[in-house]
Amino acid sequence: MPQIDAYLMFNGDCAEAMRFYEKTLGAKLEAMMTYAESPDPAMCGNMPAGGADRIMHASLDIDGRRLMASDYAPGQPAEAMKGFSLSLSYPSVNQARGVFDALSAGGKVTMPMQKTFWAEGFGMLIDRFGTPWMFNAGMHEVEESSSREQSTADTH
Repeated sequence: MPQIDAYLMFNGDCAEAMRFYEKTLGAKLEAMMTYAESPDPAMCGNMPAGGADRIMHASLDIDGRRLMASDYAPGQPAEAMKGFSLSLSYPSVNQARGVFDALSAGGKVTMPMQKTFWAEGFGMLIDRFGTPWMFNAGMHEVEESSSREQSTADTH
């Protein structure tokens, strides 16, 4: 089975974001390379001024899981992150709350942490770098058999 990893794209603030995530998530920054540090000189060949300092690749280890990122190359159209969220799960609301509050500083809370039928706490935010996050804390077992039984009954 292949491993699936998230790869985020930033518009010049990848280094700041990855260092922030390292500190906030208790992660380990495994690699961070600028375009200027690339062993392939063609990567920096016709780069506009200031582009060589952008991050070509960064990798963060978060408890055995990898989060990778880079900056868009100068001249490449930068798009806002959309259509996904990074999801973090914690055993308790207290553990989740500290990280939720830290990641939301300077960003936007799109759903405050609140109790749901599947968790003691669930919340969503977009951090100051534009990365969307979802938080689950104290997950419950959700009974799915009744909806499956209803679907089966509807087809007979």
